[in-house]
Amino acid sequence: MPENAAEVTAAGIARLAGVGRAAVSNWRRRHADFPRPVGGTETSPSFALHEVERWLRAQGKLAEVPLRERVWQQLSGHPAGAVTALRHAGCLLLLVRDRPTAWLELSAVSDRRLLTRLPAALDTVLTARFGDRCSPVPAPAAAELEASVPLLRGAAELAAETGARQAFEFLLGRHLDANPRQYTLTPAGPAELMAALAGADTPGRTVLDPASGTGGLLRAVRQPAALYAQDADPELASLTAVRLALHGDADIRAAAGDALRADAFPGLAADAVLCHPPFNERNWGHGELAYDPRWEYGFPARTESELAWVQHALARLRPGATAVLLMPPAVASRKSGRRIRADLLRRGALRAVVSLPAGAAPPYGIPLHLWVLRRPAAGERPGQELLLVDTAELAEPGGGRGKLDWQGVHRVVLEAWQPFVRDGGVPERPGRSRSVPVIELLDDDVDLAPARHLPPPAAGGDAAELAGVRERLTEALRLVHDITPEAVEPAAEGSPIRPGTTVGELVRAGALELRAGGSGSGSGSRTSPGPGPVSASGPVPASGPASVPVLTEQDVHDGTAPSGTLPEGPAPGEGAVEPVLLRAGDVVVPVLGSGPSARVIDEATAGAALGRNLQLLRPDPAALDPWFLAGFLRGTANNRQASSYASTATRLDVRRLQLPRLPLAEQRRYGDRFRALAEFESALRRAGRLGEQLVQGLYDGLTDGTVEA
Repeated sequence: MPENAAEVTAAGIARLAGVGRAAVSNWRRRHADFPRPVGGTETSPSFALHEVERWLRAQGKLAEVPLRERVWQQLSGHPAGAVTALRHAGCLLLLVRDRPTAWLELSAVSDRRLLTRLPAALDTVLTARFGDRCSPVPAPAAAELEASVPLLRGAAELAAETGARQAFEFLLGRHLDANPRQYTLTPAGPAELMAALAGADTPGRTVLDPASGTGGLLRAVRQPAALYAQDADPELASLTAVRLALHGDADIRAAAGDALRADAFPGLAADAVLCHPPFNERNWGHGELAYDPRWEYGFPARTESELAWVQHALARLRPGATAVLLMPPAVASRKSGRRIRADLLRRGALRAVVSLPAGAAPPYGIPLHLWVLRRPAAGERPGQELLLVDTAELAEPGGGRGKLDWQGVHRVVLEAWQPFVRDGGVPERPGRSRSVPVIELLDDDVDLAPARHLPPPAAGGDAAELAGVRERLTEALRLVHDITPEAVEPAAEGSPIRPGTTVGELVRAGALELRAGGSGSGSGSRTSPGPGPVSASGPVPASGPASVPVLTEQDVHDGTAPSGTLPEGPAPGEGAVEPVLLRAGDVVVPVLGSGPSARVIDEATAGAALGRNLQLLRPDPAALDPWFLAGFLRGTANNRQASSYASTATRLDVRRLQLPRLPLAEQRRYGDRFRALAEFESALRRAGRLGEQLVQGLYDGLTDGTVEA
């Protein structure tokens, strides 16, 4: 094996070939010439990437490894680790972006010669971008870069296709997706809202994030003059610096270290501070920071680390500037923090508390809060009211992570915040927003949870609205009755056994086309493509891929309209891997186990992109009826025999699903029955949703007095 050759795991091989991991295990057992492991462990071996590529091509299972996949495999298999490889790739991409001519000259020389010249070139571009004082991104030496040369050349090639920023976002996004428990991310939705509340979307601002993580908050700032980032993890500080430098031309100052214990920017007076601090930390420096001058509003208790971050943010603002922090809801009501909360209110430093829907950001199971703070100017009269906003109602039923209406959240919050800033108060909106006199909040608890101070709305609307819900429910129940399947008849005894086939055989015969989904759903980092070939199934709208809705796994199970969104990335024609777009008559099957499910795409859903953990089966209409196909794919026994089990998860191998060989006319007869069942199922779901709405509306109407008993 060549020195520094990239390695790939069984999961990576499955992604290259567009199959499940079980198929890779079968290949290893059945084919004596399958590449031997070169590393890893006995239970999780790794293989030489170039040997795997050669074997897959020889078997006809791979035409060519996509460039982005090859670069990712080189990065993930780097001998120094993925983070070091990401830093090296980021430095190279910065050179490609800022000094393209210099890179063109360097790329033409041999690898050996490149190693002697590249460190100096990287040092030049990094010094120009970050300055020469304690840069978090030191220029790597030749010895460090030796194992990275194939990766760097591949990353530059990828940048030529997609752009340097997009190339780094793809690699970083893949790394974050592969290590979900290692990083706490701030999704794009709350990040953009926080930037808007802080006024950080006004061009020319200086913005600080003292707990920057992967840089998601600062990346949401539009046209800043300068960005200051600090994180306790030196690796994250380095990656964030490179990410922000690739994102724009602002002055970037990044530092490693705990901002509470070792503030890297003690003299900074920022125009805005955005922060998603670590939650519930006991070891934040309580014992050593008792006399720190930042505690203007009181010394935080050991259990109130978040209030330490609040005061740190206020201390780094210029007078009159705004900070927005993402906070756990308990901070608004814990007894140990009530004195600090009271002083923040009395002096006008705390201006608003916004309750977000559950699922907005990690931890996804609780409704987090946004605290909007303003550093009071000398001699300024404190504000007399606090704005409270609750957006919990904007969470979709059964929603949560990936199911939030962020446009609606932004609209509700900003429609309350902007007039509040202008007028000092806003009209009350039951259940949504209210400006509360500070004097009302200064009681024994100083409880700032929005839901405690907002008058509840009538969840079901007024009596006229409930009457409309009842009419729609009556009509839905009538439809359910009318289309209830007829009494079933047992099959005749001695019926001949029908010859069968599998999805895999139909794919090989050309009667079916099989594609895998890889579109994101609106998470904070770039979502990587899923396994298998991902290509366009139709034209992408002129407005770009971001305007294309994504059919998610949950949408398939619930029978709802596409609710996901595509991740940020380059537009088609700029080197992007285009999404799989759905056509009417396609059959979509979830591959992660949560019960048998298959959906035939109708005209209303056509044009949406195929989401992650979904596979698309496109039947040849001259050979297969789509409703016949979907019906047999939903069989419980069929799904059970085609599923594999790993830990607590079940994964469906779609190629192993079976269906009988029948003439097209017979298929259509079955298809008509399956279509009728799908219509009955849809009617039941609609009736159920309307019934729940009516019941809850009556409970709420009777309890709040909008409906007579």
